[in-house]
This record gives sequence, C-alpha cells and structure tokens, in this order.
Amino acid sequence: MTAAERREQITAGIVARTGITEAMIEQLVHAFYAKVRKDPMIGPVFETGISNWEPHLAQMCAFWSSVALMTGRYHGTPMVKHMPLPIDAAHFDRWLELFEATAAELCPPDAAAHFIDRARRIASSLEMGVAGGQGVMLAVGERYRRSEAGAVQ
Repeated sequence: MTAAERREQITAGIVARTGITEAMIEQLVHAFYAKVRKDPMIGPVFETGISNWEPHLAQMCAFWSSVALMTGRYHGTPMVKHMPLPIDAAHFDRWLELFEATAAELCPPDAAAHFIDRARRIASSLEMGVAGGQGVMLAVGERYRRSEAGAVQ
C-alpha cells in the first residue's frame, strides 16, 4: 500500500466515524472566524495580523482538513506564525471557548468531539510554543501568563 493509499484509507475511516466532510470544515471555519473577528479579546490580535481574510480562511480550511481528516492539504508553519504574537493562556482559552461553541452548534456530536479534541491539542501545543519563544519552559499542567508589562507571571 502506498502512502497516498494509506492516507486515503485513514481519511475514509475518520469520515465514516465522524461524518466530517470538507463542506462541514468550510462551514465551521467560516462561522468560527466570524465569531473571532467580533470578539473583543482575540479579534484585535487577528485583525492586526490579517489584512486579507479570504486567503486566511482558505488556509484555515486546508489546515483543518489536514488536522481533522489527515488529508495533508495544509503546508504551513503555525508555530512560527503564533510565537511572536502578544498572546497567552487567556487568549487560547477564549479561542477554545469560541471554537468549541461553534463546533457544538454546527456539527453532529461525533464530528464536534473530533474537532474539539484536536483543537484542545493544538491550543496546548501553541501555548507551549509561544511560552518557549518567550524563554519560558512550562511544567506539565502549567499555563503561560503575561503580565501587563509583557513579562510572564
């Protein structure tokens, strides 16, 4: 079996278990980022970094296709893009809150659970990376918090 055939087999298994489709991913991504853009906490972080939303949304659809369905469509470096941002645990918590609510609203339970599990892993990984980029090594279960002056608490 080739790598491409194996990937297709894995994707088909996920689709069979969860019902996730590319159309569902697109609907979730667009609805989620509509909420993000209006959010007083994380909206400004995104608005500062994204001037043209259509390419970003297309990239996020590819990202979630890769994450949720193992399609391999995304070829980017999310850690590198997040490390310089002025974000911490509170931002990741809000991102998760909005994402989980959107997934629960739009997706069948098995699909929502699949998306949410992956979102939690992504948030945890990115938070660790952002902390590490600031020279902070987090212990298991520890959260990254910035003070008002930009230092870690």
